Amino acid sequence: MTDRLAGISAFVHAAEAGSFALAAERLHLTRSAVGKSIARLEERLGTRLFLRTTRRQTLTADGQAFYEHCVRALAELDAGEAALSASRISPQGRLHVSTPVLFGRRCVAPLLLELASRYPQLEVQISFTDRVVDLVDENIDLVVRSGTLRHPPADLVARKVGEQTMIVCASPGYLERHGTPRTVAELEGHHAVLYAAGRREVGWPLSDATASMRVVTMKHRLRFDDLETIVAAVKAGAGLARLPCWLVAEDLRAGALERVLAGTPAPTIDVHLAWRRTRHLPSRVRVAIDLLAARLPALLNSPG
Repeated sequence: MTDRLAGISAFVHAAEAGSFALAAERLHLTRSAVGKSIARLEERLGTRLFLRTTRRQTLTADGQAFYEHCVRALAELDAGEAALSASRISPQGRLHVSTPVLFGRRCVAPLLLELASRYPQLEVQISFTDRVVDLVDENIDLVVRSGTLRHPPADLVARKVGEQTMIVCASPGYLERHGTPRTVAELEGHHAVLYAAGRREVGWPLSDATASMRVVTMKHRLRFDDLETIVAAVKAGAGLARLPCWLVAEDLRAGALERVLAGTPAPTIDVHLAWRRTRHLPSRVRVAIDLLAARLPALLNSPG
């Protein structure tokens, strides 16, 4: 079997050094060994790679094209070796993660605390914020964000790790007093506790029995920009609310809340991880990505 990598290193060093003698010195080989290695490579490829005279040595057109491919291939091999080396090194140093406030407290932080316990040399810093952050200016390694990510910046890598399902809930007491809506159309006869940011009220995009999406506008007297307050109001019987599964899972299991319209398709919101594009991803960032990607989906999609 032909060793396809034979002579590649000698060829690249010779091309970059401008002479076989200097390439041999850098490779700790004899000039003759470098020359023979490149000669065998040229024979295998069926083309001349160098134009050699007594005074100078230059690449042929074929040699220049082959050199460019070889440089990329060697860079990939270097990256592979670096990745394997990094995987053998226990993650250490500071890991700075930015995450939405409530989702971060409920779902992300427990997993990162588990990561810190697993790797004693790892320092974990979590920033809880719902605003858009700048990874470079704020020295952040990894961000967790909800919502559609249509055009991530070129200097970032984004990975979708799951979808948070949004469901309509109410307390058993409210449903006993006002009845349980069976269709999306029947929701309009009920009171809602709405999420509102500033002056902007957010309607409920819901699918009806035909799977057609529509935005439902509900009667309401209560509006909050805090999901935990909305949950408390709904548990107290103030009305219905559209909430993420991960937030109400325990209340559903305990019977403090009931899911409404369980038979209709539930809309979802994407959850992404994003980090700076780099040739060698630090092991502290890699283990965090792997853990969150493996564990967050179950938390996102379990309504109890």
